[in-house]
Amino acid sequence: MATHNLAAILKNPLHDAEYLLLKQTPPPKFGEDQYDSYVDSDLWDLPSTLLNLRNDHSHSAIVIHGAQSSQDIDLTKFDVQLALNEVLEKLGLQMNDVGEWSLFKYVEEAEFGPGGPVNTVFVMGKLLDGNRNCQGLSKWMTTESCLNWLLEVKLSNDRVGPLVVVALINDSLQSAAWKLPPTLHHQEYPPGVIILPMQSRTTKPFDTTNLVIFAPARVADTFGDCGFVAHGDALIVDPGCRREHHEELKQIVASLPKKLIVFVTHHHRDHVDGLSVIQKCNPNATMIAHENTMCRIGKGDWSLGYTSVSGGEDILVGGQRLTVIFAPGHTDGHVALLDVSTNSLIVGDHCVGQGSAALDINSGGNMTEYFRTTYNFLELSPHTLIPMHGRVNMWPKNMLCGYLKNRRSREASILKAIENGAETLFDIVANVYSGVDHSFWIAAASNVRLHVDHLDQQKKLPEEFSVQKFHKTWAPFFVRWTCAYLRSRCVKQKMPSLLITGTLAGIAGYLLGKKHALI
Repeated sequence: MATHNLAAILKNPLHDAEYLLLKQTPPPKFGEDQYDSYVDSDLWDLPSTLLNLRNDHSHSAIVIHGAQSSQDIDLTKFDVQLALNEVLEKLGLQMNDVGEWSLFKYVEEAEFGPGGPVNTVFVMGKLLDGNRNCQGLSKWMTTESCLNWLLEVKLSNDRVGPLVVVALINDSLQSAAWKLPPTLHHQEYPPGVIILPMQSRTTKPFDTTNLVIFAPARVADTFGDCGFVAHGDALIVDPGCRREHHEELKQIVASLPKKLIVFVTHHHRDHVDGLSVIQKCNPNATMIAHENTMCRIGKGDWSLGYTSVSGGEDILVGGQRLTVIFAPGHTDGHVALLDVSTNSLIVGDHCVGQGSAALDINSGGNMTEYFRTTYNFLELSPHTLIPMHGRVNMWPKNMLCGYLKNRRSREASILKAIENGAETLFDIVANVYSGVDHSFWIAAASNVRLHVDHLDQQKKLPEEFSVQKFHKTWAPFFVRWTCAYLRSRCVKQKMPSLLITGTLAGIAGYLLGKKHALI
C-alpha cells in the first residue's frame, strides 16, 4: 500500500519564476571522527512532509483549487491542513503568509521496495510577501538555476533534490522517458538518468532490480575521439528482469536508439536475465563488462560483441562522458559507473537501498576489496548514489560511512565471539546474528567467512584460532543451520514437540549422510 507525501511549490510574488527551496536536514552524525569527517554538501529541495489520512469526516478549512476535478487522488481523505501547517512551519511561515493553494501535480512513485511506493501530492501557492528573510534555511531559485546545479556539477557544491526535478524540471526537458511504455513507473533523477525498477530473481527484502537508462538528447560532442572505449546514443545498465517481463524490456529497447551500449555491473542472474532479449531486439548493441564477469555469463545470454573494462575507461553516450570504476568486493568483476556531468554514481550491488548486500564468496567476493572500494567511492565525492536495488540515495557519504561502520561493527563482534571460544562457522553466526531471522543466516555465513579472512590478513585473530579448520566447518554449518531453521519455523507454527524432534532427527540424519555432497 502506498504512503503519501505533500510537497509545496511556493512562488515569489516579486519574481514569478522563482520558487522557495528548503535546506534539507542531513542524517544524524555517527559520533566518530573517522566517519563524521566525510560530509555531504548541502541539499536543497521543495519543502515536504508526510500526508496522513484524516481521522474524522469533517471538512478541511483549506481549499485546494483543482483538487475536486482530479481523477488521480481524492484529497478529501487526507489531512491536507495539518500537512501544510507542518511544511510552512519548516520555513518559519504560517498559513496566512500564503495566498490561494492549487493542486499542481500528483506523482506515483515506482515500486522500488522494500515496502510500498511513496506517492507525492504537489500543491502550489504564492507568498504574499516576497521580501521575507529566509535566514539561511531556505532560498529562492529558478528552474534554470536548479538545472545548472544539476547538470554542471562541481565537487562539494550545493545540490538540488529530486522533488524539484520531478515537479518542475523533467516536464520541460526533452527526455527519453516519454518514449517508455506509460504503464512502467520510473524515476528520472538526475535529469537524463532514468531509473526503472523491474521484477527480478533477486533476494529479499527486494523484488526488483533497477534498470538504469541513459538516453540524453543529442548534445554537442566537445570531446572528439579522446580514447573512449565505446560510443553510443543510449546506454542501459543491468537488464535483469524476470522472463515474464521480457516483453516490457523489448518495448524499452525498441524505444531507444539502435546505437545502444549495455553496461553490466556483475554477472548475477538478477542483473543479466534480460541480456538475451536485448541481443535479439538489437543485434547492433554492444556490451561492456569486466572480464571476470564476462566469463560467468553464458553464450545463451550474450553472444554478440563485447568490450572488456577494468576501471578508468570512459564511455561517450549522446555527447556525455561516463567513467568506469573498478569496484571489487561484492564480486571480483564488479564495476560501477560515474556520470561525470551530474556526478551520479551507479554502484551496482556495492550498496542497496536498505540494509547491506552479501558478498559472493563463490565469485571472488572479498572483504578487503570491499573496504577499499568503499573508500574509493568516498574519494569520488558523488552527489548521488544509484543502487540497483531500492531508491536513489541523496546522502552518499553518510551511506558509505554507515556501511563502513556496520561492517567494522560486525567484524568486531565476530572477533569477540572467536576470542570467547567460538571456533566453527555456525557458532560464530549464531552468536553474532542471534537477533536475525534464521532465513538470512546463509548469506550471513558467507560474510562471516570473508570477515574472518580479513581479520586474518590484519593479523588480529588469536594465535590458537585455526583459519584452515574454521573453513572446514562450512559443510557442518548447513546441517546445524537446517535444524535451527526448521526448529524456529515449527515453534512459530506451534507444532508438537515430539513431531519437531522426530522431523529434525530425520533431516539431520539425512544431511549427515550427504555431508560429502555439501562440501
